[in-house]
Amino acid sequence: MKNFAQIRTLGDLRKSGYQPRSVKDELRANLIEKIRNKEDVFPGIYGFDDTVIPDVERAVLSRHNILLLGLRGQAKTRIARMLIHLLDDYIPVVAGSELNDDPMAPISRWAKDLIAEHGDDTPVDWLHRDERYIEKLATPDVSIADLVGDVDPIKAANLRLPYSDERVIHFGLIPRSHRCLFVINELPDLQARIQVSLFNVLQEGDMQIRGFKLRLPLDVEFVFTANPEDYTNRGSIITPLKDRIESQITTHYPTTIDIGRKITEQEARVSAAQRERIVAPSVLKNLIEEIAFAARDSEFVDKKSGVSARLTIAAYENLFSTAERRLLRNDETNTTARITDFWGVIPAITGKVEMVYEGEQEGANAVAMALIGQAVKTVFLQHFPNPTKLKRGQERDPFGVVKAWFSAGNSVNLLNDLPADTFQEQLDQVAGLRKLVEATKVDPAEYYTFMELVLHGLSEFDLLSKEFIQTKWVFKDHLTGDQSDENDDDDVRGLFN
Repeated sequence: MKNFAQIRTLGDLRKSGYQPRSVKDELRANLIEKIRNKEDVFPGIYGFDDTVIPDVERAVLSRHNILLLGLRGQAKTRIARMLIHLLDDYIPVVAGSELNDDPMAPISRWAKDLIAEHGDDTPVDWLHRDERYIEKLATPDVSIADLVGDVDPIKAANLRLPYSDERVIHFGLIPRSHRCLFVINELPDLQARIQVSLFNVLQEGDMQIRGFKLRLPLDVEFVFTANPEDYTNRGSIITPLKDRIESQITTHYPTTIDIGRKITEQEARVSAAQRERIVAPSVLKNLIEEIAFAARDSEFVDKKSGVSARLTIAAYENLFSTAERRLLRNDETNTTARITDFWGVIPAITGKVEMVYEGEQEGANAVAMALIGQAVKTVFLQHFPNPTKLKRGQERDPFGVVKAWFSAGNSVNLLNDLPADTFQEQLDQVAGLRKLVEATKVDPAEYYTFMELVLHGLSEFDLLSKEFIQTKWVFKDHLTGDQSDENDDDDVRGLFN
């Protein structure tokens, strides 16, 4: 209501023409208005335009309670929280009511008694929509008293009331969510007997507490979130409860690299100072997303557990931080992120994937390196031909000069914290490498990024040897590289002389 500030009593509210409506009708009406006005109902949610979002909108239009079902890191909680924007800016409540009683349709004994005593002079407060969102993480220790309520002996003693008087009840989260959005995350973690307590409020819209002869016709929009694997691992949603949740909506991971990048760049906490001093080439941003795609297909990773979008977000932040650390150590004013910086991304990967037995045997770091290697392969093939599938009779091998240079016993040493000029010198010495990159018609500002990509790509296709020794990557030919191993340390020390 536009003039809510002037409405302070029940009498004023009646004169204003206010009519009560349920929270589900409120959500529905505001969604209809947004759709008609061509507004973005869920800004910042990418990849769900043709799948999840239409399902959520249909559920709201149908006045349904909602179950968002999907693996971790699929924006389930974010979608639930954004439903708050479909609520009215303010709603009237009886001043002092703990159940957000509508002055025109009170449900609590306290509010009814107050209105009976004061009539049109009953004071009215206004509740902002931000205060109408309640979220509870389901854990095995959640009790019926937490959700529904229980008798409060202290209240009974203070008010000198018998336990048979409903005024001794201490209401739980659900009654306090009257006229609100109530979200329960990880629903399967609730014990079955606790889930049973939700039956009445979902089906009949009322609530019973400790056998009291009272009926609370609660008005609540429920949104539940759950991981499908929870049905077998930690718990389950009991069948009668699932039957009472009208719309079950399945979420999913980004289906394209572009969608993944939008999500990552939106969510990553990269400071303005970092963005100003550090350039992250587009190909490296794609590489981060490819790591997540590789993890979701990896034989070492538990697919049922999923690979959260938090992996790419944390990896993106670590990429900038790794480049920033190198910049600070070398007293440089700006720098460009490198593939060698992905060594600093590994901690963002190892904690985000749940491995199967074979992955545990390989080890977390080894699996992370394998995922990066697979991502490098994928990105490499987007810009260069497959070096192992060159057609017979082709005029020349585009990688021939590069491979010949390494076959002559040469090697490249890329330290993690190598200064920019020395890094470029190491790549420039490889015969044919720059010409190979120039032929791909990439942005000249990214030549060195692609030159480095060629070395990593050829090593992933087993045409070069790549080893990580202490703090450096060493690229060399498989057969002739061993002859120069003993000179590697002297060469690296000479880089800074």
